[in-house]
Amino acid sequence: MKPFWKRALVVTVVVLAAAAVTTVLWRIVKPSELVLSDDLTGRVFARFPAEEGDSFSITFRHSVNKSDVTEIYEIRDGAIWLTGCVYYNFGAGVAEDLDPSWTLTTGTEGEMILSGIDKEMTDLTYIVGTIYDHIMVIDGQTIVLNELCGKNAHVHFALG
Repeated sequence: MKPFWKRALVVTVVVLAAAAVTTVLWRIVKPSELVLSDDLTGRVFARFPAEEGDSFSITFRHSVNKSDVTEIYEIRDGAIWLTGCVYYNFGAGVAEDLDPSWTLTTGTEGEMILSGIDKEMTDLTYIVGTIYDHIMVIDGQTIVLNELCGKNAHVHFALG
């Protein structure tokens, strides 16, 4: 009979391998929807079809520099990734010091287009504005979050 520590080691290795396989399978079996829920109560506001490679954006008025900001997200590897941002003015809370892997270009309307961000968003939540709104665009649909969720709603975005 094997000593206890050898059996414990084998069981530990098997459990860790099973956890790793589960994680890989979760990444392979792609979520089929983007779920918007109340971050405080868990109440689901809406579900939208979302598959690998789909994208969506959230546009809002920046509270300090009072110009529009659009953040662009992509569904990839079973997660939500921030891939780009479009804004019109620099100011507090707007990227000025750029990561060397990011690209900043200027659009035809003077907008600053930040691309190549590629940041996984493990906890994506917006607080819907009371003066200005948050607008979501997904699969050609425009969703006014104030109308869908209400002012001051803490809207959590997750894949399900």
